[in-house]
Amino acid sequence: MTRGHLLVTGFGPFPGMPRNPSETLARQVGHLGRHGIAGVPVRTLILRTAYAALSESLKPALAESPAAVLMIGVAGRAKRVRVEARALNRASRLFPDASGRIPTTLRLDRQGPAQRETAIAARALVCLKRQGISAIPSRNAGRYLCNASYFQALAEPIPVLFLHIPPVRAAWRRSASPARKRRDPLAVLPRAVAEVGRLLLIEARERHAP
Repeated sequence: MTRGHLLVTGFGPFPGMPRNPSETLARQVGHLGRHGIAGVPVRTLILRTAYAALSESLKPALAESPAAVLMIGVAGRAKRVRVEARALNRASRLFPDASGRIPTTLRLDRQGPAQRETAIAARALVCLKRQGISAIPSRNAGRYLCNASYFQALAEPIPVLFLHIPPVRAAWRRSASPARKRRDPLAVLPRAVAEVGRLLLIEARERHAP
């Protein structure tokens, strides 16, 4: 039996993205898992898009010993879901966070490795495609809070994965017919991402199998 819970994270608004679809998707996955996924409770955490949130919110959440972590962020130029295979120990001073802060150094962790990788990206990509989601592999989570939070979470000895999603075309979706919505990958994305969460939990269970 898998102990702990599945932690699902999303982000709040940031400059240029007043409504962050990753928050909506994280809450939808949490709602789908309100009775548990693979017998494991689901907890949703919406992070402020600020570097301070890594120590104020993410660090305490990781200290609660989740069984696995599924992280979601938005990529403004993406047209498909990107399955991130790694996070780099780097930051950018070009983009302030939602509080206006800019990193003081170009490394997230002076004592940390150059990168951290997940072992489950390839299987997650297959899982999404089986659910009808247009998804691609990625080895570049950026130099903003998505990469920073992923780098921090990957230090934990548990299955962790980050998904970048495209911006949601909210107006188009409101006007779409029910039949078209059923064919729209964005409409089925919550259940597909919940299946990725199930995959992470199965991986966690296998790691602890005798």
